[in-house]
Amino acid sequence: MPSTMPQLITLTDPRSPLAEAYRTLRTNLMFSGLDKPLTTLLVTSAAPDEGKSLTLANLAVTMAQGGRSTILVDCDLRRPRQHEIFGVPAEPGLSNAILEKVEAPALVATSVDGLSLLPAGGLPPSPADLLGSRRMEALIANLKSRADFVLFDAPPVIAVTDAALLASKLDAALLVVSAGHTRREHAQRAKDLLEKIHVRIVGAVLTNAAVDRGVNAY
Repeated sequence: MPSTMPQLITLTDPRSPLAEAYRTLRTNLMFSGLDKPLTTLLVTSAAPDEGKSLTLANLAVTMAQGGRSTILVDCDLRRPRQHEIFGVPAEPGLSNAILEKVEAPALVATSVDGLSLLPAGGLPPSPADLLGSRRMEALIANLKSRADFVLFDAPPVIAVTDAALLASKLDAALLVVSAGHTRREHAQRAKDLLEKIHVRIVGAVLTNAAVDRGVNAY
């Protein structure tokens, strides 16, 4: 496994403004959990191709670099990306663990100390059924016992119900929006959909913005 992944700016250029933006995001998330503990977080977007998976991967790196044991779970069982970002096999992974009733799945070590990955696994015919199942709840409970933070990559919230089903089982959600790409009405609709099922939204991340504006805004 290579020591750094080309897409992970937090590893390839840790002194850059982009990397610092991710560390700022990490800090803001820590403060958001002072009154209400935050140990599980879902990251999603309104629509596809808005940078949610890469944003989450870099956030996971900074969490681990901050001395907190972190597990990153790829729950996008439609277009998984985390195994590509970290350069590991997609299987076995989340879907395999649920279908095989494995409550304590084996995790993949990454090149970052303190960061482990549970890839998506094989693509099932009905991802929503798996993510909404009691087996998924048992798996979440197991992962929480094995790390300080468990971060979940979910499909776009408007397109399918997967993210909403999963978010209802977690402490909070973070919404990724892309400058010049995300439509305002889509971002509002995504927010409304999550709030309708009483999901705690801790903030939003702006991607694809000019560096002097701050690539990630919390």
